[in-house]
Order: sequence, then C-alpha cells, then structure tokens
Amino acid sequence: MKKEHEETGALKYSGSHIICMIRLYFLGGENVIKRDAREVNEMAFRDASEAPRVVVVPWARASFDKAYKRRKRLFDYFRSLGAMTVEFAEYSDTLEEVARKVESSDLIYLPGGLASVLVERLKNRSVDRLLRKYDGVVVGRSAGALALGKKCVVTKNRRSPTAMIISGLGLVGFSVKVHYKPSKDGELKRLSKEEKIYAIPERSALVYDNGTLSFMGDVFLFQNGEKTRTD
Repeated sequence: MKKEHEETGALKYSGSHIICMIRLYFLGGENVIKRDAREVNEMAFRDASEAPRVVVVPWARASFDKAYKRRKRLFDYFRSLGAMTVEFAEYSDTLEEVARKVESSDLIYLPGGLASVLVERLKNRSVDRLLRKYDGVVVGRSAGALALGKKCVVTKNRRSPTAMIISGLGLVGFSVKVHYKPSKDGELKRLSKEEKIYAIPERSALVYDNGTLSFMGDVFLFQNGEKTRTD
C-alpha cells in the first residue's frame, strides 16, 4: 500500500483543514455479487475491530434500498468478513434510533447510488454531525465515497449529461471521482483547476487515517489541470 502524508498534524489544504479524526475508506466501486474489492473491505473490517458491529446506511437510491436480495447479499458478505452484527439504519428511524445505531457501531458502510440524494438525506437526519464525532471506520462505496469528500465530482454519464461538482459532507478537504477511467481525463483536468481531485477506479481505494493518505490499487491526483499517479 502506498502512503502519503500532507503536512504534520491535521491534513491541510489551501484554504481548508480536516475536521474529522475517523478512518475513511473511499472505495471507487465494487461488484458486490463478485466481491471483487474484498481486499479493501477486509482491511477496513480489521481496522474497525476483530469482530466489528456494522451499520449500513442504504439511503443513496431515490426510492430507497429495501430489496431483500440486495440487503441479504451485503449481510452475507459482511458476515464472511467477520462482522459480529450487521444492522441497517432506516431513513424512517427516529433521530434517536439513528444516533444509537451509529454510536454503537464500529464500522459504517455507505453503499452506492446517487451522491446528491445521499448527501441531502444524511444532512437531513443529522448523520453528518454524528460522523464528525465518530471514532470508528467509515467505508464509502461509489456514491458513498463521493459523499464523504469536500465535493462530489460527477463526470458525464447516462444519468448526468454534463459534468458537475456538488457539495459533499466535507469530512476531508479534498474531492474524489469514483469509477474512474482514463477517458474522463479531459473533464477531470478542467474540473481540477477549481478542486483538488483524487480519481479512484473500481476495486481501488483511498484511505484517510488521521492526516495520512494510503492508496490501494491505482489512484490518480488531478490538480491545477494536471494528472499524476499517487506513487
């Protein structure tokens, strides 16, 4: 695993600073059926606890994610990774119930979907405030990873006809692009003139841990219109 430290103490960037001390896993994407990012999840689970209590927050789909098969798939996957318990936070839960689930967990998992929907719902239920005080591990997959950053970088795709940057939760002072492919380099170079962007392919991850960035697989930095590999 490659590591990079940004200044001493808190991770700092021009005009901003890091305001959380939790460990964050930004996963660029995974086929959960194939479990093709198992190595990343194994490390996250080990970081959290020998047998972590996991809470899944499936709020990133417009119609919510209550499909039994999808939930059972995650439940079985996480149990195979050593989870003691796997609980789902429901958007219909009271604020007190959401807080209880978060505060009693060792690892929070944010699945994929629509980043804008997820960010809005997390803020509406005050989960962003809970995360700022959280001292466990958070894994964000796809849209879940986008939501954790300063900005959510969305390039052109079938859902979004134009590239855009929307506000994330701001738990760190940088932005990420998930499902990265080299074909998006032109858009990312242009967008990076305004934002520092880490581009993460599927099955790769960026790990933030108290000021240190680690990289699993290929992760690329786009800054000031230039692209570099995070060696």
